[in-house]
Amino acid sequence: MYFEQFYLTCLAHASYMIGSQGEAAVIDPQRDVDIYLKAADEQNLKIRHIFETHLHADFVSGHKELASRTGAKIYIGARANAEFPHVPLTDGFEVKMGAVRIRALETPGHTPESVCLVITDENKSSESKAEQPCAVLTGDTLFIGDVGRPDLSKTHTSRELAGSRTGRQSQPPWRGSFPRRDRRQAA
Repeated sequence: MYFEQFYLTCLAHASYMIGSQGEAAVIDPQRDVDIYLKAADEQNLKIRHIFETHLHADFVSGHKELASRTGAKIYIGARANAEFPHVPLTDGFEVKMGAVRIRALETPGHTPESVCLVITDENKSSESKAEQPCAVLTGDTLFIGDVGRPDLSKTHTSRELAGSRTGRQSQPPWRGSFPRRDRRQAA
């Protein structure tokens, strides 16, 4: 599995590219999509999937331009009610890309449509641990040094949103959590 973080310091924003067997997915792309096209070319990957962990009010995303330039599908939480062409993500929705599986985990709170993406690399799983995820991309559900603000919801209280995550403690452990933001550097 190819895994790379792209960090935009001025916005304290992290985006990611995951690749396997000639295909790639970009998660939370920044506006400058040339960096992903260059990385995909260097790794001999075709960008086929673009995931947004939530609608971004604090920066301009490159998802539509990247989709236009690559033909990739855009995926975003079903509650986004997005008006651009996309695949709505619901809890458990899964994309298989070579030996990698990307599974959506609905985590409303920061925004109603927020999702985390659970990554499993079948090449790194032993037979006894075939279903063990290796990473979770948390979007703005978790930050480095903080948690996403649940008080932004106009329809649910923080307590109701926390209740929507009941049962998440039973998720299998993963090796790394990769947030979209570093609150220590955000202005």
